[in-house]
Amino acid sequence: MTREEKSLVIEQLTAQLADNSTIYLADISGLDATATSNLRRACFKAGVKLNVVKNTLLAKAMESSDKDFGDLPSVLKGNTSLMIAEVNNAPAKVIKDFRKKSDRPILKGAFVEEAVYIGDGQLDALVDIKSKDELIGEIVGLLQSPAKNVISALKSGGNTIAGVVKTLSER
Repeated sequence: MTREEKSLVIEQLTAQLADNSTIYLADISGLDATATSNLRRACFKAGVKLNVVKNTLLAKAMESSDKDFGDLPSVLKGNTSLMIAEVNNAPAKVIKDFRKKSDRPILKGAFVEEAVYIGDGQLDALVDIKSKDELIGEIVGLLQSPAKNVISALKSGGNTIAGVVKTLSER
């Protein structure tokens, strides 16, 4: 690669890092062509972009980015695949599902909504992260619950009170 090509790749990576808040780094080395193709298919179905990147170029893109990646550049050793998604836990779910058949990919680290996760031991925590839509749904459900309780209490209480008033008026 020439310097111009490298600087172009760094610019593209920096733009990708700036535009996305869910970034996973994984090691997919050791997968044969069929397994790699299956992983790419699984990523596509889950809405995850999978790119193999050069560590030095990704490290430079992280340095030039406005985001604080913390210790994430320290995991850039060996083969590195960049997984980018809109849904926070989608790459983690793809990795976990794929590892039922294989020992790869191995999670190196992740940057999710300003939080940095280092190491494969964080995979379960990342799978349990709720997506934005799931959180909004839970909040709406929680907000609706008290209102529904009040309305149902008023309806049932109104019938009881009306019945009591009617009975008292008849006497």
